[in-house]
Amino acid sequence: MRAVLWDYGGVLTTSPFEAFLAYEKANGLEPGFIRRVNATNPDTNAWARFERSQVGVAEFAELFETEARAAGGEVDAAAILAALRGALRPAMVRAVERCRQHVKTALLTNNFTSAAREADAHESVLELFDVVVESSKVGYRKPDPHFYRHACQLLGIDPSEAIFLDDLGINLKPARAMGMRTIKVSDPATALAELQEMVDFSLD
Repeated sequence: MRAVLWDYGGVLTTSPFEAFLAYEKANGLEPGFIRRVNATNPDTNAWARFERSQVGVAEFAELFETEARAAGGEVDAAAILAALRGALRPAMVRAVERCRQHVKTALLTNNFTSAAREADAHESVLELFDVVVESSKVGYRKPDPHFYRHACQLLGIDPSEAIFLDDLGINLKPARAMGMRTIKVSDPATALAELQEMVDFSLD
């Protein structure tokens, strides 16, 4: 392996889905409602367009709130965005630091070019990566295969030389099809144990 590629929200930080659940609980929505809205027309809905910088904050809010109403609920898009910044997972950050001492590193994140950008909460973490690929800047998002190919080209590697960690199976599937070794991050400790088995250096 010549590179380890990392997702941001849900891998280096606590999951944004936790923020969704907290919002749903506080506002009387069924658990999973926001994820259900985002799973409807996932390539063309408000969230997808926002992460590709095809709409601004105001237009996103209007579109997303309309989609939520169509799904049977009322939401405040601005409040949801404000809640997305998760807490860093120290063990994951340490693993990135150790990986960078031995192999190339890249951050692959679907994010927003606004005050709500998930990476803005911890800008110093970005310095740990040789390459940072953001959907809001490249104009396409995971799980689009172009996203992964772009990252590999920037790193100067073949996909078969990379390990990719993400918390969503839908994002791992195309990476795996391209030849990457993949790790689904459900439990951070388990994911790091899997990563440890794939590399020939210590993550401690």
